[in-house]
Formats: sequence, C-alpha cells, structure tokens
Amino acid sequence: MAPNGINGYATNGFDEPAGNTTTTTMMSSYTGAQCIDDLLRMPTPKDTTIVEYIWIDGTMEGLRSKARSVTKPVKSAADLSKWNFDGSSTGQAAGDDSEVILVPRATFKDPFRGGHHLLCMCDCYDPMGNALVSNSRAKAAEIFSNAKVAGQVPWYGIEQEYALLDASTNWPLGWPKKGFPGPQGPYYCAIGAGKISGRDVCDAHYKACLYAGLQISGTNGEVMPSQWEYQVGPCEGISSADQMWISRYILERICELANVKLSLDPKPIPGDWNGSGAHVNYSTKDMRADGGYEVIKSAIAKLAKRHDHHIKAYGEGNERRLTGAHETASIDAFSWGVANRGASVRVGRETEADGKGYMEDRRPASNMDPYVVTSLIAET
Repeated sequence: MAPNGINGYATNGFDEPAGNTTTTTMMSSYTGAQCIDDLLRMPTPKDTTIVEYIWIDGTMEGLRSKARSVTKPVKSAADLSKWNFDGSSTGQAAGDDSEVILVPRATFKDPFRGGHHLLCMCDCYDPMGNALVSNSRAKAAEIFSNAKVAGQVPWYGIEQEYALLDASTNWPLGWPKKGFPGPQGPYYCAIGAGKISGRDVCDAHYKACLYAGLQISGTNGEVMPSQWEYQVGPCEGISSADQMWISRYILERICELANVKLSLDPKPIPGDWNGSGAHVNYSTKDMRADGGYEVIKSAIAKLAKRHDHHIKAYGEGNERRLTGAHETASIDAFSWGVANRGASVRVGRETEADGKGYMEDRRPASNMDPYVVTSLIAET
C-alpha cells in the first residue's frame, strides 16, 4: 500500500485525492452547501459507485439514462446487475406490460460525476429475455461473434459529424438571426470569430471522451459553420458502436450544460450547405496485410451488390444529403474511387500506394445506428 492510500485515493472512505490532510476535517466540519455547485462537488463515499445506465430508446436514435448506487467493486459491466424501466414512457412497451430489462454491456468513466463513478451502455430485453425491436446491439453481437468475422479482427474508425443549434431559435449557432452567413469555404478547420462557433462545446466533448476512456482520435470544424466532426477509433468489433453511442451521450449532456441543441440531422439546413454524415473507415486483418488492396477492392464489389440494402440501413433522411453534391455520391448509384470524396466509398492514396490499408464508406448519415452499420459492413 502506498503511504498516501490505495491507487492515489485517500483511505478515509471518501472519493478525495490522497495526501489531502484536510479531507477528514472538511467532512466532519461540513455544514451545508451555499449553491448547487457546492453540492455537485461534494465528495461521495468511496465504497459507493454511482452508475449511469444508458440505453437507446424506441426512436432508435435517442438515448435515455438513469442512475443507481452500487456498493460493491465494479471492474466491468459483468459486475453490474440487470435493472428495469418503464418502457411505455420511452416507446418500447405497452402500458399494461411496461417492464423492460436493462442488461449492462460496457462501462466507462463518468466525466460528469468524476471519481470512481461510471457510465454504462446497456441494451434492452423483455422480461422473457427476448431482445426488443429497438435493441440493435443484440443482432450486432451475433454477427461480431461469428468466427469468420471475429477471425478477421475488424477495425472501425467512425467520423461523426453534427451541428449545433441555438436552443431558443433552432437556428445554427453563431448564424445571423433569421439570416445566413457567407457561402461555404472559410469555415472548414477555421479559426477566428465569425468563422467558428461552438468550439467550447467541441473541446469539452473531446476532453470528456478522453477522460471516459473512449478511443476518440481527433476533431475538427466542418464545412458548414456551426458544424463539427469528431472521430472515434480505431476500435475492434462491437466496441466501436458501444463507444460511439457513449460519445453521443456525452456530447448531448455537454450541450445540455451549454444550453445548446445537438442536431444529427443529415441535412440540418436545406440549400447550398453541406449535410452531416458518419463516414465509416473499415479494415480487416487481410486488408491490413501485404496484398490487402486486392481484398479491399473485392470487399467494395460486395458492397456495390448490396447498395440498396445498405442505404436503407444507413440513416433516416439520408436522401436529402446523398444528392451527388456537397462531397457526396448520389443515393441512387454506387461508386468508388481513390481520394474521391464524391464517391460512395473512398480509398486513400496511401492505401493505394502501400497496397494495403482500409476503405471509407461515406454513405452513412450522421443519425445512423452504429450497431447496425458496423455489423452490416462486416456481414456484407
């Protein structure tokens, strides 16, 4: 045992950094809070973990959550018990038989409560153990557990685009009231007032995801002003979708704190403005090995044959985005190319030069279900 406690925590039973000799005095002399912030910063017992159970609701796009106290050690989701909720209030059950069972699947550090508290991604079942219609994770888990799929060690990197809206007007953050900014061009990866809005939300989200333990790999301002992107990956198999859903949860919570609305609409503003996508970068063990470029081209040919099937699963409202303009391919025809951002699937110059690497499916919309899309690509 370290002199100042276990794993950096004091041994006074509360979630305070070790070495703080005033902690015990503070706890015994605590007389009450003067404001909400005081209460939010109040230390909690070290033997109690607050776990936020998170699940996809009946819309299959929205997230819900609720918290519970756990008084035993939690090393993974396997240490957490099942829970339940009123499915009639989330569009997932009838009122006369409303109980839905939450099954914990993946845990992450909680950037909002801090300390040893956790976020937990769950999926939903009826009391008989049957996966709900809204439970896309169950089918994805079946696909990723297939020996042929698992043996290829599929990697994903998802580029999540989103727009930030003024909460009172539902108009993009930083845009003139009831008006439009100048044409697209100066805003992509830009700096400076009048070009960028919402950077505080973007940076807060980036750091919160890192704290949570997500494999977030970058972020940038996008082509439309008030539009941003972040990337999660590379992640293996179903972990990619677990992490993407948790990253969306964290982003929605940060927007709540900032009183800003998050939009995952594929075409948040009609007209000569870029839409929002969720491009999926994908590779397998064979694609990453020498000669992998031929494997990539073979995989692209398979995607072409199932284009319509994929489009139906790639997000609602995607037809407003995939028009053949604004760095998209037409929704009606499959195409691919090297370094071509107007294609359905893009292969990078480096992959072509190296003869191995990955491909990017540019068709998925920003509101796509990561469980559906990642597993469908692997299945195809």
